[in-house]
Amino acid sequence: MSSPAQGGRAAQPSSSTQSSSTPQAADEAAIHRIRTLALVGPAASGKTTLSEALLQASGTIGAAGNVERGSTVSDWDVIERRMQHSLQTSVMNLLHGDVRVHLLDTPGNADFLGQSLPALEAVETAAVLVNATAGVEPMARQMMAWAGERGLDRLVIVNRIDAPGVKPADLLAEIQAAFGRECLPLNLPANGGREVVDCWFRPEAEPGHEADFSSVAAAHRALVEQVVEVDAAFVERYLEEGDVDARELHAPLEQALREGHLIPVVFVSAKTGAGVAQLLDVIAQLLPDPTEGNLPDFLRGEGESATLMHAAVDPAAHVLAHVFKVAIDPYVGKLGILRIHQGSITPNSLLVVGDARKPFKVGHLFMLQGKDHVEVQRAGPGDIVAVAKVDEIAFDAVLHDAPEDDHIHLKPLSFPHPVHGLALKPRRHGDEQRLAEVLAKLAAEDPCLRIEQVASTHETVVYGLGELHLRVLLERLRETYRVEVDTAPPRIAYRETLTRTAQAQFRHKKQTGGAGQFGEVHLQVDPLPRGAGFEFVDLVKGGAIPGVYIPAVEKGVRLAMEAGVISGHPVVDVRVTVLDGKHHSVDSKEIAFVTAAKKAFVAAMREAGPAVLEPVVDVEIHAPEALIGDITGDLASRRGEVRGTDTLGAGLACVRARAPQSELSGYQLRLNALTRGAGRYTLTYAHHDPVPPAVQAELMKGWQLRDDD
Repeated sequence: MSSPAQGGRAAQPSSSTQSSSTPQAADEAAIHRIRTLALVGPAASGKTTLSEALLQASGTIGAAGNVERGSTVSDWDVIERRMQHSLQTSVMNLLHGDVRVHLLDTPGNADFLGQSLPALEAVETAAVLVNATAGVEPMARQMMAWAGERGLDRLVIVNRIDAPGVKPADLLAEIQAAFGRECLPLNLPANGGREVVDCWFRPEAEPGHEADFSSVAAAHRALVEQVVEVDAAFVERYLEEGDVDARELHAPLEQALREGHLIPVVFVSAKTGAGVAQLLDVIAQLLPDPTEGNLPDFLRGEGESATLMHAAVDPAAHVLAHVFKVAIDPYVGKLGILRIHQGSITPNSLLVVGDARKPFKVGHLFMLQGKDHVEVQRAGPGDIVAVAKVDEIAFDAVLHDAPEDDHIHLKPLSFPHPVHGLALKPRRHGDEQRLAEVLAKLAAEDPCLRIEQVASTHETVVYGLGELHLRVLLERLRETYRVEVDTAPPRIAYRETLTRTAQAQFRHKKQTGGAGQFGEVHLQVDPLPRGAGFEFVDLVKGGAIPGVYIPAVEKGVRLAMEAGVISGHPVVDVRVTVLDGKHHSVDSKEIAFVTAAKKAFVAAMREAGPAVLEPVVDVEIHAPEALIGDITGDLASRRGEVRGTDTLGAGLACVRARAPQSELSGYQLRLNALTRGAGRYTLTYAHHDPVPPAVQAELMKGWQLRDDD
């Protein structure tokens, strides 16, 4: 397979492809000319601007777009252009010589990790951007760690090297302190950051192009020594000869990158173009092709019985492709964006989604250039392509064409748990179904978006990773799908219970001139252990309440429990025993016993030491280790109980605590203030506990039990 063409912008097949003796040889040669690269890191580090610079330097576009003007290839969405920030991963590609580079530009805000993390599944190399004016920010640390966990080759790109006040020597020291001494510069800034000088292929600087700090010779020596360490033969040769030609070190270099023994650092200014051409050379000459990186971990089977396997980077094998992104356009429909790991796909290929029984036929195969879809006729291992209008495709699905691959899936990513909630209600009556359908589409695009229909509060609640995440969702609802909603904080799922046994009775008697209503119920309420729920016991003897009316008694009790007695919240953990009652042969009806049971239950509850319960959650907070004291102090002020702390490495720590859910409403904003945006947390429901007396009094204040009669 030759590299798929990109419309009129693609170069003609290289001579190596044309001279290959067989189609299979041509396909294998093309694989070695593919690079896949995700630009990751903090917001405002210049990922989108660098994407534009790379596209322009390669000749893919005539002039670089501008984030402020909203003219970039990657940030094409209306909301992205207005906010001047990437909100979703954008896929692009370029040619540098005969090498095709699949380039992914990812969001830098932590609220959009549901977009940036899956990009790591589609590439061999994660390029972590560091803003030279800001240093190593928390998002750079997190993405570096995640990329390391996935076994990706890693590259550090230092951007804005020409900014006033930048001290590149101090910046490199900070990078090495954060990520390890294996971070070594492939090039160095020179002439005040207006250019860079190569340190890999050229062991000595050219006159007039000396580095701004250190020296080319010293950087070259450090690189070679680091690389040869992975190969004993080269170590011996290096010790004997004093140097090894860098062009002979390709294999050990790739091994050092795979093993994380070397994390190259390159310097650029995306705005001025300094170092951009050299970065293209680094990508093409030094970064891994699909056969040289660590192969992603696939699992065959489900659960504990699943076995580890790896795809064969073979264009002639059966297909294995992973859907790392789903986009749903209200006009175009669903677009599945996938990385091919094994085999080849063409229009008319028959593929199966996961363990589905029915295959779908690929109608059109696209490469993406931002919002533009460029049709291609063939794609193989290493290529990133898209298929449209296949309803069965979902995020994280594996596409294949062999029955034995039905139960293969990629080792799952560990996503942050969405905990920032917002209750939504359609502003226009009748839009409830429309809202549900649109939210389902948005959740299909974003693995960090969770939609919940809360039966206990009758609310539709959407959970995201932060305030910005949900604000963007509301804008998409309004601008893209024309759905207007009212919002409110989610209601806390308080409950009521009782603390002691009590009895009560109530006679319901109503005469309206014709047939009357009569029913009398005597019952007892007893507390049950927390979480036991509800028990209903019938001890009526002698037909005091005919058996036909016992279900009506239970219905009345359940209605009273659902409505609440002292604060309007459902009653839980109670046993209700019907002891006795009376009926009338003419006037007794089901409604009479429903009403009598409701009133008897309310009366008994009021005598049984009623208490309000609140949900208590386990909270796990990841934040810089130096700020743990501030976080634990803040939790204590929120009625929280710290249950332990753990050191995670790389300057991070984890706090495990338990706290009332009501005290953590909007907690991400507070955590952002404590950690300068570096903290994240997850919540897991633990149990319900009684609220403090002052809180119970506040909840009871103003509550009046509704009389349905």
